[in-house]
Amino acid sequence: MAELGQAVLSLVTSLINGLPQAPAAHFPNTPTQSEPAPENPTPLPALLDTIAQAAQQGVNTAAPGYLAYIPGGGLYAAALADFLATALNRYVTVWNLAPALAHMENSAIRWLCDLFDYPGTARGILTSGGSLANFSAIVTARRTLLPPDFLNGTIYVTAQTHVSSAKAAMLAGFPQSSIRVVPTTNDLRMNPAALSHMITTDRSAGLTPFLVVASAGTTNTGAVDPLTDLAHIAQAEGLWFHVDAAYGGPFYLTQRGKNLFTGISTADSITLDPHKALFLPYGTGALLVREGHLLRDAHHLGADYLQDLDAEDAIPNFSEYSPELTRDFRGLRLWLPLKLHGLQPFRDALNEKLDLAAYAHHELEAAGFDLPWKPELSIVTFRWIPANASPTTTDAYNADLLDRVNASGRVFLSSTRVNGHYMLRLAIVSHRTHRDRIDEALTILKRATH
Repeated sequence: MAELGQAVLSLVTSLINGLPQAPAAHFPNTPTQSEPAPENPTPLPALLDTIAQAAQQGVNTAAPGYLAYIPGGGLYAAALADFLATALNRYVTVWNLAPALAHMENSAIRWLCDLFDYPGTARGILTSGGSLANFSAIVTARRTLLPPDFLNGTIYVTAQTHVSSAKAAMLAGFPQSSIRVVPTTNDLRMNPAALSHMITTDRSAGLTPFLVVASAGTTNTGAVDPLTDLAHIAQAEGLWFHVDAAYGGPFYLTQRGKNLFTGISTADSITLDPHKALFLPYGTGALLVREGHLLRDAHHLGADYLQDLDAEDAIPNFSEYSPELTRDFRGLRLWLPLKLHGLQPFRDALNEKLDLAAYAHHELEAAGFDLPWKPELSIVTFRWIPANASPTTTDAYNADLLDRVNASGRVFLSSTRVNGHYMLRLAIVSHRTHRDRIDEALTILKRATH
């Protein structure tokens, strides 16, 4: 075991140490061949060579030049936690089968609840990501506020709300007609007056408004909805107030984040993705619910074969709060890095990302790029408008610009559409991205437009 482990550790160390020099993306023109299941063993060194070669293909999401979508850094300490969790292979979703380990996971969830000043009644569940967290939030709101025949219920989002909410609503049984897209203000934040009007109109039509989904950091631009205003409307109208803070939530560790997210602690539920701005490996999401028993009520069914197990006590049975009955020990990949490093390094890193986004915005604006929105968090959305160009040719120019920038191999950006316009994005989230790589990205962008 030690020999095998050392071989894997050597490869991991080599790959991580090589990230600053590695291409941000590499797509060799080599087709993938299928192969039959092997009847005979293959030595580990040969298999590690195959893995190393595979890891050097595609987009390097762990590299400092990865600035597309919402990066996930993948902390090394979390990798150690996953190694321990899978080696121990304990079942933590029923607390008394592994009480100490289940307590560790529950402690990590409680730390997230404390971050948002949630009361002692709050409960949470670690999920595979924001999609499953949003799904469970919608199911909980539906179970709490709607009858079994729930198709009269209406859900309020904006065009900037992450698509996972609409997808979760569909999977929770709601037709597309149940989704109401609330207009946004010029800064791409949900318009409270428009929300109030739509709720009133739907009630008059015999429908049952029951859920508002606000964003604490949209994917397109990082915009933060007016959480306090929306919370007041939801409370006055008797609606469930859910905040999708999958990307933005960890910034609440910073003073700037606290100022932006005023009102989030009043939410009925919050989605959070530690695999984004807490830099953990992909597959680490969370749902927090202010009144935790409502989450359990929406997900728990008893089973005769579990009669030998104890009911939850101070430690919850996580299987009673989630669609998942069996899953990995996710809590350790959150517990270990936070215990090992403490909160301050995370806070410092998040402040750095906010500073880098403000810096990139200033530099791009000075270089003549079009930047319709200042970054509220760490996403910078921009485009280049060529002289005398039509909207169509401007879009085509920026699509080509993205290809030329990504072809550099040093950075990898992505695009989106906002109000019908093709826009480029710098998503500065990885803990490995610092000023030197942002300066390099800015240099590449400026050269590509001249």
